[in-house]
Amino acid sequence: MARSTQALIELLDLERIEDNIYRGHNRDIGSGRIFGGQVLAQALVAARRTIEQTDRAAHSLHGYFILEGDLDIPVVYFVDCLRDGKSFTTRNVTAIQHGRAIFTLSASFHRTETSLSHQAAMPDVPPPEELRSELEIVREAPEKIPARLRDVLTQDRPLDFRPVDPYHPFDREARAPVRRTWVKSSGSLGDDPAHHQAALAYASDYGILSTALQPHGRNVRDRDLMAASLDHSMWFHRPFRADEWLLYVVESPAAHGARGFATGSFFTRDGRLVASAAQEGLLRVITPGEDRR
Repeated sequence: MARSTQALIELLDLERIEDNIYRGHNRDIGSGRIFGGQVLAQALVAARRTIEQTDRAAHSLHGYFILEGDLDIPVVYFVDCLRDGKSFTTRNVTAIQHGRAIFTLSASFHRTETSLSHQAAMPDVPPPEELRSELEIVREAPEKIPARLRDVLTQDRPLDFRPVDPYHPFDREARAPVRRTWVKSSGSLGDDPAHHQAALAYASDYGILSTALQPHGRNVRDRDLMAASLDHSMWFHRPFRADEWLLYVVESPAAHGARGFATGSFFTRDGRLVASAAQEGLLRVITPGEDRR
């Protein structure tokens, strides 16, 4: 198993403190704060840990990012067990740091059923084997990365992203608000479906808000830009493995009023739509001397 994949598994393997209370540690991805996908995935893991039935997988989750997460201390997750029904199980999770809520999650779990079925078609794109990884692209031009971020952004990653339309994350070229990327974990995640759902939740936050900046030639790490996730939702439609290639298709239909919005769809190689995501985020341009806290 790749060391980076083992690090992801350990990141999502929460410590039980007490009934319905868990603690998770952090991974720095160069943002200066806790990566939103991390707290989203850890909250989902905490919710699933409180469910005894083995036949129930998450079908939807809705999270709100309240405060910036502190990388230097663990996050504590409190799970409120709202409902254990015959078909659905509902949980609320609150992530705490410094005695304050930094994130809340509502998640619903559903027992396996069969009924009507249809889906949107997957775009026609080259297979991942014909594409270069984003990490390879970044490492080829480290001079484009600010010196303070160079080491962390060129480190080994637990997820292998292969963009269909190659670009360097710090390029300033304006592009259409569409991003198509193959993604999978760098190594095996085992056979527990909950691990794969958590890993996909983690992956879903990569690049989704950045897509809203593409028409403007901007980067979430621009000094004069305040960018942060505000909320994030996911829907899981079909079983999948996050250690096998999935195509993540993201589109941003709108940005206005210092907020950007984007939606995403995950497809398997054979074209099955397995999950969807949506996020709204803060995209505020700061003028010199302006205090917008």
